[in-house]
Amino acid sequence: MSATRLLVLGVVRMYGRAHGYQVRRELLTWSADKWANVQPGSIYHALKKMTAEDLLEQVDVEPGEGGPDRTAYRLTGEGEQEYQVLLSKALSDPELNHPDLSAAISLMTTLPRARVINLLRHRLVHLQAEQQQATLMLEELKVNMGQGTPEHVGELYRLWSSISAASFGWLEGLIARLEAGEYVMADEGGEAFGEPPTR
Repeated sequence: MSATRLLVLGVVRMYGRAHGYQVRRELLTWSADKWANVQPGSIYHALKKMTAEDLLEQVDVEPGEGGPDRTAYRLTGEGEQEYQVLLSKALSDPELNHPDLSAAISLMTTLPRARVINLLRHRLVHLQAEQQQATLMLEELKVNMGQGTPEHVGELYRLWSSISAASFGWLEGLIARLEAGEYVMADEGGEAFGEPPTR
């Protein structure tokens, strides 16, 4: 999965119709260039690629201010489906990397509250299993010491366990905040990130 793909779909969806410069400017205000490595070239590439895949459609061409013309895009029905699938997967799948989860968290308010909580609970179960597996591997290493596995390899298991524990704690906190009603979600009339605007 690509964080850039999800973010571009999300921003075009947010505006209803947007050109590459708008998408770029919006993502820069989120500092997505730092946490998701979203670069200007990747934004324009994503817009063109997703247009070829019928996830976006060109709706207008505006004259550029002293530069090239600006093509405006909007999501197609298939684009909306792709957005929903990518966002749900990024919230629930612990195998995806940090930029994907970061992109999903920045867009999570576009989904209903209960759906986000359920997706995050799915991720939580997997994180708990990862943490337990790392603990078991460390215990097994101690029992089998001197039978071929270098002792320092245990540091990998400690690292894995610590990262899982930190992620688990943060995720439990986020779920608790959502359950307590923090953030305005799509099913609660959120303005910036709710249902896509009608055409």
